[in-house]
Amino acid sequence: MEKRLMPSMMALQCFEAVARHMSVTRAADELHMTQSAISKQIARLEALLRNPLFLRVRRRLQLTPAGALYQSEVRAILNQVDMASRDILTYGSETQVLTIGTQPTFGSRWLIPRLQRFMAAHPEIQLKVRSETHPFDLMQAKIDISFFFGHGALPGAQCVELFEADVVPVCSPAILRGGRLAGLDALSRQTLIQCASRPEAWHDYFSHQQFQSDRSYLGPRFDTFYMCVRAAEGGCGIALTPRLLAEEELQAGKLVIPWDYVQPSDGAYFVAYSEHSAEVPKIKQFVAWVQDEARQPDGRGAPRARSMKKRTD
Repeated sequence: MEKRLMPSMMALQCFEAVARHMSVTRAADELHMTQSAISKQIARLEALLRNPLFLRVRRRLQLTPAGALYQSEVRAILNQVDMASRDILTYGSETQVLTIGTQPTFGSRWLIPRLQRFMAAHPEIQLKVRSETHPFDLMQAKIDISFFFGHGALPGAQCVELFEADVVPVCSPAILRGGRLAGLDALSRQTLIQCASRPEAWHDYFSHQQFQSDRSYLGPRFDTFYMCVRAAEGGCGIALTPRLLAEEELQAGKLVIPWDYVQPSDGAYFVAYSEHSAEVPKIKQFVAWVQDEARQPDGRGAPRARSMKKRTD
């Protein structure tokens, strides 16, 4: 193999500190080194890279174009090393790590409020939760468990249905001013809050009721259901959301349902895991716990509990 071009970690730290402060003196103070030692590390790095990283203009340092490009890469590398090292510090030799991927609103509204019960029952398992608006690829994302909304198919994954999610419109009580909407035409004329992850939501909602609106795609757009719910609470318009994601505000009276039609779910929430890790104890324990939580009175009721695998043919 060709020898890797591998600067020392010390050289990278010195470069990053000088580039951030634009001062050898301040970098030396931060790293508890002498200015001479910092300068030597930078000189060795420039020799290795065969490019100058700094220019001195009117007694002030400036990054060269190569230095500016290298700074962003080095900062990302040092941050990654720091995070990895801190992760290891938090784990004991008996600890297992379970990495979970979830869509942001589902994670904050349904999953996270329940996690304490799993943590209490399995103190030996260290949880690491990540969020993403799109379904995770389990292998590429390097996660153990994924929650997603859809029809039960992820590449190379075993998917277990938890529950469906009926959809309702929600808004601030102030929008209705104590009354109710007279009909779908009145609903259509309201400001319709759009969710970027479900661009067809309002069109489908009206279509299910055999109503056509030329305003289904108009209105302020937000990335997540959580943002849509908060926008509705703030009086920005009417949001269309799975009821479970707005239940807290509905129970508190911060939101109301301005039109009584409940749209049946066009998919379900699933928990997924790699088909190769089906017998891993921490995976089995977590999936069993999630299924039990979904059956609880404060969950979403008994699921249809089917498991499916994506076809590869």
